[in-house]
Amino acid sequence: MSRAVEESNRAMLRARDAMDRSYAELLDIPALARIAHVSEAHFIRTFRATFGETPHRYLQRRRVERAMYLLAQTDRDVTEVCFAVGFNSLGTFSRTFRRIVGESPTEYRRRKGPVDVPACFTKAWMRPSVVF
Repeated sequence: MSRAVEESNRAMLRARDAMDRSYAELLDIPALARIAHVSEAHFIRTFRATFGETPHRYLQRRRVERAMYLLAQTDRDVTEVCFAVGFNSLGTFSRTFRRIVGESPTEYRRRKGPVDVPACFTKAWMRPSVVF
C-alpha cells in the first residue's frame, strides 16, 4: 500500500471515529472534512470508496444501531430514543429505522426478546446493513 493511500485511510478513519463518538450530535460534511483535512467533495468520494457508503448513510446506520440497543434494553419511549440518538424528527427516524432494520421501532421493540447466545454473535448478527 502506498504512503498516500495509507494517509488517506487514516484520515477517513479519524472522521469515522468522530462520527462513532459523536453520533448523537449535529455532524455536517464540512466539519467531518476538516477532521480529515480534505475538501468536502473529496471527503464524500473518498469516504464512500473506503467504507462502501456515504458519510450520511454511515451516520444514519450508526444512529439506528444505537437506537436498536436503547429500544431493546430500556423502557424509554420511541420519541425519546429518536432524539437521544441524534434524529431531529420522529418521522425521519421511523422511516430510516424501517429502511435499515426492516420494521418500525415499535415492532422491533415488541419482537425483541432475550437471546441466549454470546454477545459477539448477537452484535454481528444484529448489525444492520444498508441495502438499496
